[in-house]
Amino acid sequence: MLDVRRLRLLVELSRRGTLAAVAEALSYSPSSVSQQLSLLEREAGVPLLVQVGRRVQLTPQALVLVEHGRAVLDRLEEAEADVARSLTAVGGTVRVAVFQSAAHAVVPEALTLLAAEHPALRVEVTEREPELALFDVAARDFDLVIAEQYPGHTRAHREDLDRVPLAADAIRLALPPSPAGRKGAQRRLETPLAAASAMPWVLEPQGTASREWAEQLCRDAGFEPDVRFETADLMAHIRLIRSGNAAGLLPDLVWAGEEPSVDLVPLPGDPQREVFSSTRRAAARRPAVVAVRDALARAAAAPSVAAD
Repeated sequence: MLDVRRLRLLVELSRRGTLAAVAEALSYSPSSVSQQLSLLEREAGVPLLVQVGRRVQLTPQALVLVEHGRAVLDRLEEAEADVARSLTAVGGTVRVAVFQSAAHAVVPEALTLLAAEHPALRVEVTEREPELALFDVAARDFDLVIAEQYPGHTRAHREDLDRVPLAADAIRLALPPSPAGRKGAQRRLETPLAAASAMPWVLEPQGTASREWAEQLCRDAGFEPDVRFETADLMAHIRLIRSGNAAGLLPDLVWAGEEPSVDLVPLPGDPQREVFSSTRRAAARRPAVVAVRDALARAAAAPSVAAD
């Protein structure tokens, strides 16, 4: 009989690539992981790992076991969800990975709703970049992720994760406030994107979907943005723009219903990013996950968040 815990280690190794990464993710020592996988080889009666340089590689037999291991882990998670659904109260812990502006705009209201409706439910929230968070949910490090997708930058679909739309979030050109006040801000609405071509820019770090989308938008407008400030912190974006030191592109969610403190200019085509949640398909029916998703959807639809 194969040990399920050892089988999970093999699944994790196929996903994370190294014994050290598996050990770190599951709070084991690398030597312990190696020992447990050696025991799994004895149980299976076939070699599962071969040494290739300083790394290990899975054998064809190991890959067969990985596929069965994923199915076993999914069935166990589904069994836990079915047991939880038989209870009258929603409880347990839901670990949520979320990107910054969603954490700022949607999560606090959702937590307030959950505290009132499901006091036995514990929600743990960690800020995480969407690409990493989607991997972490698939790897069972989190139960739910709130992620985003920019126009023309479709994220890879993972068969083991579902995807539920949460909000459509408009993105606008953000400029320093006009000295003329509201009248000046209104005049700015007629200014094309290229009018900001000579300004310094603040954008998110290289390699992020938002950065790639922003740079392409500027190139389509006929210029290369002079990126002098690079940070994933959108609150820092706001301060740099508000102080007159940069132009940028800001999603509406960042204001969480509050009055914007910079001039916001609609972009051609009124682009929007899609905000969605994902969980493992095996966990989607778990009452705690369903409750968190419901609260997030209501928080995203609240007037304080949805208002322009």
